[in-house]
Amino acid sequence: MARKKLGLIVNPIAGMGGRVGLKGTDGAHILRRALELGARPEAPQRAMAALKELSSIKGGFELLTYPGDMGENQARTAGFEPVVLYPKARPAGSTGREDGRRDWHLGRTTPEDTEQAAVDMLEAGVNLILFAGGDGTARNIYNAVGYKLPVLGVPAGVKIHSSVYATSPRDAGLLAAKFITGEVTELRDAEVMDLDEDAFREGRVTAMLYGYLRVPYEEQLVQCLKSGSTESEPAALDGIAERIVEEMEPDVAYIIGPGTTTRPIMEKLGLEATLLGVDVVLDKELLIADANEQQLLRLLDGKLVDRLRGALIVVTVIGGQGYVFGRGNQQLSPEVIRKVGKDNIRIVATRDKLQALNRRPLLVDTGDDELNQMLKGYYHVLVSYDREVMYRLD
Repeated sequence: MARKKLGLIVNPIAGMGGRVGLKGTDGAHILRRALELGARPEAPQRAMAALKELSSIKGGFELLTYPGDMGENQARTAGFEPVVLYPKARPAGSTGREDGRRDWHLGRTTPEDTEQAAVDMLEAGVNLILFAGGDGTARNIYNAVGYKLPVLGVPAGVKIHSSVYATSPRDAGLLAAKFITGEVTELRDAEVMDLDEDAFREGRVTAMLYGYLRVPYEEQLVQCLKSGSTESEPAALDGIAERIVEEMEPDVAYIIGPGTTTRPIMEKLGLEATLLGVDVVLDKELLIADANEQQLLRLLDGKLVDRLRGALIVVTVIGGQGYVFGRGNQQLSPEVIRKVGKDNIRIVATRDKLQALNRRPLLVDTGDDELNQMLKGYYHVLVSYDREVMYRLD
């Protein structure tokens, strides 16, 4: 019996805009700005975390990938000897690449490269495409192969609304291994969603459904589609905001995460909120608007405010998915979270939002396995002015 074939595609720039506060890297000008701000690649490391879970069965399948940072480098670093596919050279003046063996490194790959890689892997007869990226990458995969073969996403983007992704890089590798070995055979239709990044940076959430991809399915290993707020939440949101404002202490920095649940806190203070960014409040005044990781680290190191006595992170839960860190708030990096401390994390969410999880645990995907483990446990989640519930984070 022929060995199964696994295709690996890495979008090397996915997720780079998160920590520097750019909310994505769609477009060459945004990538340049991210690099200027010191952004570091996220997708390559996340791809290797997934590949690590496949190492134990690497003799049982053939790994096909694209050159350089689109998969080859990560595969070889993880101990694989992949089959490297190169696109066919095209005539000068035609659409596409003129030389299939050009530079395949960070900043030199395009969405068209992702789509061509998926097409080439389809033609090569892979049984599953494992791809690392965000919602834009999922759209590229959908454009290229649609419903023609199973795919699975390794979460590496800033905004991940699509349900084609595993809950973490590690879980992506585990699920891919189970599919390759035949332990998992069920496939489900998963939504490919994406936001308008220009509108996103202006604080407007405009999500669209682009189609469906077939994804191997095991409930605990794949993430759900992000859900929005319900009409019954306004009173609860106002109560949450009032409680947080009442609890604010002098000379303590309140790092307010993004979302419609945390926005009323800023409104209660009479401050303008960055709906899809991170704001810092000190003594009930806006200290930093739309903060990036480096600004937060400077603050926590005492380089911005001499009188700072401490800091507290206020974050909400992504509806339908349950993520607290690692989806849309990468400015709250592992370094930032460690400096603030687990005991200084305040989670807020309405009861409707928690009930929508159907008793599934809260999740984190910080990119740091040690920190993810440290953050596990039960948290007091503020659901209204006078009520908190204990909820498990796993």
